[in-house]
Amino acid sequence: MLTSTALVLMMTVPGLALFYAGMVRKKNVLATMMQSFIICCLVTVVWMIAGYSLAFTNGGAYVGDLSRFFLNGLGETWDKPFVIGAGTDAAVTNTIPETVFMMFQMTFAIITPALIAGAFADRMKFPALVVFMILWSLLVYSPIAHWVWAPTGWLNGLGAADFAGGTVVHINAGVAGLVCALVMGKRLGYGHDNMAPYNLGLAVVGASLLWVGWFGFNAGSALSAGGRAGMAMAATQIATAAAALAWTFAEWAAKGKPSVLGAISGAVAGLVAITPASGFVLPGPALIIGIVAGVLCFWAATGLKHMLGYDDSLDAFGVHGVGGMIGALLTGVFAYGPLSADKDHPDGIYVGGLTQLGHQAVAVVATLVWSGAVTFIILKVVDVVVGLRVTEEEEREGLDVVLHGERLG
Repeated sequence: MLTSTALVLMMTVPGLALFYAGMVRKKNVLATMMQSFIICCLVTVVWMIAGYSLAFTNGGAYVGDLSRFFLNGLGETWDKPFVIGAGTDAAVTNTIPETVFMMFQMTFAIITPALIAGAFADRMKFPALVVFMILWSLLVYSPIAHWVWAPTGWLNGLGAADFAGGTVVHINAGVAGLVCALVMGKRLGYGHDNMAPYNLGLAVVGASLLWVGWFGFNAGSALSAGGRAGMAMAATQIATAAAALAWTFAEWAAKGKPSVLGAISGAVAGLVAITPASGFVLPGPALIIGIVAGVLCFWAATGLKHMLGYDDSLDAFGVHGVGGMIGALLTGVFAYGPLSADKDHPDGIYVGGLTQLGHQAVAVVATLVWSGAVTFIILKVVDVVVGLRVTEEEEREGLDVVLHGERLG
């Protein structure tokens, strides 16, 4: 679990930082990397103060309490397994110390808001980023994590399955990114100027680090070394490869050439889609999930985006939002009972079928509605307090110089 935690942290810094930085223009590379880096720092402190307590203590059906405020009492369970939801019928016994669980979940809380930054690349003020990410982590991420993963959460009680974050991480970040893109508007010159990535080599390195780190994300979510962790790792590798190939071949057929950007985007789409299903499905369904995600995310990131006219700069919604929905819903179709049996879960088992698909659909809709509505409110508040977007002159000059007083080379 210590290794898995380090791998998930590596997904944000340096993985996501390099992936996003390689896809923006040269004048915004440093600012884009700074976003991932500073979000890592901000959310670490926010999680320590209140985020973890709001997400994983008893509380009620919708949010935890503040019994772990400033990680109060954490040291009392440092050397032994602990119980989430103690004193309730839905208590879950973990096999690891709470210190490790808190850190593992912190890395999820870090990467989720960092993913949103891809939707507003090139145009958000740095003070706005800081305020937005603090509020979003507390008001959006922690409550949804509680709904899905805390034993007292209402979606957990309903029986919605999310092994490693299809709803909590990817749909959540994807719809928030879409709202950011709509509220902030398009980049200057969008659709007219050349906005080709500055350095796809950086993006390939970043995507590769994401792929490797994702094994900590998915296999680590078993919270122990065993058959479920092994199957989650296998499903992750299979779906990722299938999605990368599906996107590549779809793009090849549509545009005449398979691109490097398409291949790495397809791989990330596969990683996203298999995340909620990874500990609940067999290899065959993992292959199907990857293929479906590769094709549909390619369509969302190209056809749908252009058809609707929004500027999701680095396809946070097209890859994470759409991929997360695909994975969450297909978990309801392919969940394999013997693999997903869990003696500590109130329902005991997840089995693919109409009932499970219904639970998954409720979780998807609930995440879309809460994340979308609260993100919109937070953006409006931040705009009033510090302003959301840099000026046109500042955007033309580039965020590296305007926000940080530095240039790349």
